[in-house]
Amino acid sequence: MERKNFYDNDIYEALLGRIARLTSDAAPDWGKMSAAQMCAHCAEVAEVANGKTLVGTPWYVRLMGGMIKKMVVSEKPFPRGARTHPQYEIGATVGFDEQKARLLAVLRAMHSAGRDQAGENRHPIFGAMTADEHGWVTYKHLDHHLTQFRV
Repeated sequence: MERKNFYDNDIYEALLGRIARLTSDAAPDWGKMSAAQMCAHCAEVAEVANGKTLVGTPWYVRLMGGMIKKMVVSEKPFPRGARTHPQYEIGATVGFDEQKARLLAVLRAMHSAGRDQAGENRHPIFGAMTADEHGWVTYKHLDHHLTQFRV
């Protein structure tokens, strides 16, 4: 897998274009999330990466944070159907338009803040991350879920 970076303008614009093609009735190739839930999930992950409080982290996840970070930052794709943090599990009642707008807003804010801000944020599980790690993981996570919905 090529290491793309969310903070590269071409990559950022391509991601926005993919999100724009996402529709409320898109069905996933794997997993149980709807398109609305996926947008909410991705927005929540991005918000936490940018300083939002993460609550309910099991003790063993905190203990294994370094090991989990190595897996997340690696070039190996995320496995389909992998468990996620409880805060990232989204209920069935979210609205598509609202969550798509939320995702786009958080991505615009992240991109506008730039690499310097990304390198300053300490992830609540992974700890310190370089701006390049942050940009790579943001791209990798979004690509994983946009691919899940064929966009």
